[in-house]
Amino acid sequence: MSLIAMCVFSTEENQKDKYLEQTLESLKNTVDFSKHRLQLSVNGYTEKTKEILTKYSDIIEKIHWNESNEGTARGINRCWINRKEKEHCHKIDDDIETSHVGWLDELEEVLEADSNIGQAALKRTDLWENPYHQNSFYRSELKQLPHKPGNRWLNCEFVNHCIGSSVLHSYKLLDIVGGLRQPSYYAFDDAIMSAVSKLAGFKNVFLSHILIKHLDEGGTSFQEEKEKMAYKYMEEYNKLIAGYTNGTIPLYHPFN
Repeated sequence: MSLIAMCVFSTEENQKDKYLEQTLESLKNTVDFSKHRLQLSVNGYTEKTKEILTKYSDIIEKIHWNESNEGTARGINRCWINRKEKEHCHKIDDDIETSHVGWLDELEEVLEADSNIGQAALKRTDLWENPYHQNSFYRSELKQLPHKPGNRWLNCEFVNHCIGSSVLHSYKLLDIVGGLRQPSYYAFDDAIMSAVSKLAGFKNVFLSHILIKHLDEGGTSFQEEKEKMAYKYMEEYNKLIAGYTNGTIPLYHPFN
């Protein structure tokens, strides 16, 4: 069983309601909600957002209505703080779509097959990771996980960084490192968690065979704002990574 968390930020300006609706429809069609839970953390909404959330209320267990834009990390943590004992936590963006039925169950199988895997993620087609990349940071390794007769074969792509569009986090990892963290409202939460995962002794993998689509193709003022914020806080991000690496900053981060 997994707790899915989605951070929603829809405004009249960014026009992301259409992506939110597609994402929720995708979840409804591909996830078994008799086993898994979905909670939303809303940092911004329109009247259309409320209509969409009402439409999909049958799959949404709880909505956290935040008084202001708290950012992705804190928003997701508002959901994850409600995790049950030994419950994995999944983070999905509000602009991701897949038609692959049972993808979350496959991610869970990966964590069960290898307890040293902290993050199991779906891979967007625009990512750089591959076994032949010239940069060692983006060079991945394709491996088959330990197999039990009768179970499906699990082939994973081992990577340094699981970009946070659709990532399942092992409860064992979260017990040690806590929740997401980021310098500001956007960017780096996935990069920091991936780095902390490896520092805590875990591995990060993609299930590359499951196709997902990033609905928001960018080119908007909202995307430009996020890119500017990432550039602005790059130095602080580097300091955080250095602190986690040399032990001056604890790996555990509270779910708040």
